[in-house]
Amino acid sequence: MKVTGSTNIMVRKLIRKLEKAKRPLWRRVAEELSSPSRKRPYINLYKINKYSKPNDVIVVPGKVLGIGKLDHPVTVIALDFSRSAIEKIRTAGGEVMSINKALETFKDFKGKTVRLMKQ
Repeated sequence: MKVTGSTNIMVRKLIRKLEKAKRPLWRRVAEELSSPSRKRPYINLYKINKYSKPNDVIVVPGKVLGIGKLDHPVTVIALDFSRSAIEKIRTAGGEVMSINKALETFKDFKGKTVRLMKQ
């Protein structure tokens, strides 16, 4: 069977942009996004809360869901967010960012702890 890739044109453009990036992190995210959408991770806030420290940068190559609570500020970069996840991250003092915006904003992650969460 032929591997076709994503049918969403925006995701395909994002994958190409990530593959051209200089950082190995972005190449790994592109690899994760190249998998079928049913295999992309869905990460809950309680998991982000458990495995992160204040002011960390969390990258999710999938969707962030609002189950659980967040008790410290983190920057979460993901393909998609649920409405409740956005609200809870912002009330905890964190920042919500799409992968496209993060590519432009974070040229260098100096002095930041970056974690890739995928299940």
